[in-house]
Parts: sequence; C-alpha cells; structure tokens
Amino acid sequence: MKPSYYFLLALLFFSIISFAQERKAGPVLEDYGKVWKIENPDFAVDKTMDYKVVFDIMESPDSHTEINRSIETAARFLNMHAQSGIPYSQLNVALVVHSKASKDLINNEAYKARFGVSNPNFNMVNQLMDAGVKVILCGQSSKSRDYPKEDLIPGTEISLSAMTALIQLQNNGYQLIKF
Repeated sequence: MKPSYYFLLALLFFSIISFAQERKAGPVLEDYGKVWKIENPDFAVDKTMDYKVVFDIMESPDSHTEINRSIETAARFLNMHAQSGIPYSQLNVALVVHSKASKDLINNEAYKARFGVSNPNFNMVNQLMDAGVKVILCGQSSKSRDYPKEDLIPGTEISLSAMTALIQLQNNGYQLIKF
C-alpha cells in the first residue's frame, strides 16, 4: 500500500475519535449533578452557541457533612447540556465562591482540623476542576475567614474579591447565575 493511503486512513481514524469525544452525550460528572432528559422542549436548546456561565456561590449548608448543592449546580449544568447535545468545548463554567461557602473549598486536612471530618465537597470540586470548571475563591473571604492558599483544594484560584472576579468574568461574556 502507498504511504498516502496510510495517511488518509490515520486521518480518518483520528477524525472519528475526535468527533466521538466531542459529541459525548454526558454525563460529564458521573457522581454529581443528576439530571433528567427533556424530550422535544418547547424552548429549544441552541446547540450552536457557546455557553459561558459563572455561578455566584455564597451559601453553604450548616452541616459539615453535607455537600453544597449550589456547587453541585455546576455539575448539573454540564451534565444536562452535554446530554442535550451541546459539544463539551462550548461549555465554559466558572464558580466564584465567597462568604459562608468559602469553607467548601478547603482541603481535607484543613477541613478535618477545623470541623473534625473530611470535606464532603472535596471530590465534587476536584471532578469539576478536572472537567475544566474554573474555581475562584474571593480573596477577601480567604483572608477574613483565615483560609490561606495552602489550605485550599489544589487548583482553586484566589481573586482580589468575588466582586472583582464576577465583574471580569461578566465582561468576558460569562452570564451570571446566582443561587
């Protein structure tokens, strides 16, 4: 066989693999963000647009053993849109965390030292970051609540403030969802 035949065969193979990965029908996160399929919604999902969303997360359960359902909303967002046929490359998600929810971004060791148990959000936050979600902690909350960078889940970014991060993300086309 000619070398050009092998090249075309390889190109076809990698194109099929790339297309299959791009069209993954979800869920993006297996363990979090359960969603239900909606067949033929009246308000159709636009599969051509980029979905850029920032979740403003400030509340957290009083219990130190319960996950933060507001953070889990990001998993639901990813899962429902991937399930609806939105290419993963068109899903851009950020979490801006502050106030009471700041505790949900500290690592297991720091969480155990403060609350006596592992952080119930640790695995979920890691899976979200692995899925490409930007996780940003308000620097003011970090300082006022004494959550230094070394106590955070690795990959968490610190901003000057939640207000600053929210303004910058919205100026970059992210739509605010507040819970």
